[in-house]
Amino acid sequence: MWLFLAFLLVPLIEIALFIQVGGLIGLWPTLAIVVVTAIAGTMLVRSQGAQALDQLRRSFDTLNDPTIPLAHGAMILFSGALLLTPGFFTDAMGFALLVPAVRSVLLRQIRKRVTVQSFGHRPPHHAPTHADNVIDTTYTVEGDDAQARGPSGWTQR
Repeated sequence: MWLFLAFLLVPLIEIALFIQVGGLIGLWPTLAIVVVTAIAGTMLVRSQGAQALDQLRRSFDTLNDPTIPLAHGAMILFSGALLLTPGFFTDAMGFALLVPAVRSVLLRQIRKRVTVQSFGHRPPHHAPTHADNVIDTTYTVEGDDAQARGPSGWTQR
């Protein structure tokens, strides 16, 4: 239901804002603002995305929980999609998601609604023991044909 409302209301809000802003400053300045915000947003998303990727790498290197850098990276990615969508409302939402404090508040709100059951690796129900993996055998070498044939064709230069 919420998704349906978003797909219905966001375009209506964007159209209303285009009409209002276009009526105040004109067509070409309105289109210029949309293009400039898309370019500026792309540059900001690239730099913040690189920072988020570095934080994710550091969390992997130090074996820390990567969920916070992943969540910030996902929000930055979503912010980029909003900034590339033409419109004033989506640009405002996209620029808001580029602010780390806004992302942190949003992440706290999401964490209140999401419960993580476990994090890590679970062993299988029946873990094989060492005895299950060992095959006891004996062997004998009967003839050493390798010396009689010479080196294989794979090792010759």
